[in-house]
Amino acid sequence: MSEAPLIQLKGVTKVYGQGATALQALKGVDLSITAGDFVAIMGPSGSGKSTAMNMLGCLDSPTTGEYLFNGVHVETLSRDQRALLRRRFLGFVFQGFNLLARTSAQENVELPLLYRGESTKARHAAASTALASVGLAGWEHHTPAELSGGQQQRVAIARAIVTEPAVLLADEPTGNLDTQRSREIMELLWGLNVEHGITVLMVTHEAEMAAYAKRIVHFVDGVVDNDTRNPHPAGLHEAAASPVTQAKLETA
Repeated sequence: MSEAPLIQLKGVTKVYGQGATALQALKGVDLSITAGDFVAIMGPSGSGKSTAMNMLGCLDSPTTGEYLFNGVHVETLSRDQRALLRRRFLGFVFQGFNLLARTSAQENVELPLLYRGESTKARHAAASTALASVGLAGWEHHTPAELSGGQQQRVAIARAIVTEPAVLLADEPTGNLDTQRSREIMELLWGLNVEHGITVLMVTHEAEMAAYAKRIVHFVDGVVDNDTRNPHPAGLHEAAASPVTQAKLETA
């Protein structure tokens, strides 16, 4: 018996505006994603990939169609219920880092836990663990201005995973980084996926970055034009793959 998808879009459409000015951004999208997958979403400008990502992140609702998250019909939820789903199950990483400029890395990472009402002690411990997991142990008290672009994105990823989300949504996470820093971030996302089992959904226009994904979905004109498995993700070729990663892959 096959595993039920964690995420399903069924015949999803999205229309902005009305009448002659209406824009149909999605035109009947079907997409299934299982827990533990790493999916790169690609497509030209206006293809619907960003709209689909907003839908998957519970930032928008379908005009018609169904969105199921772990069996729950998200399209029937209220705005507050969708916000609760985001806080409990989803983590977000953006191209622009979106860090608070005058606060430390530690405080930036603690922010989602503050919204949850976690105690100071619990926030400190979880943020320190998340920063260590992205290679920033010892950098807790540095502000964004004292960090490189790659380090800022690592802080942003730590903030996204501090709540232990089931799904990490990354929107052009390497868009503001040079090639070397981009590869480092992709290796980090790969490790979070393989070693920690976090499902990763990533929008990118860079084929080299999409090559790290286990699956590549191409959007064209508001529909899924192509959905293919990547038999040789770039993360597999990293010479420094950890023993934990190798063990996970051998038992996958």
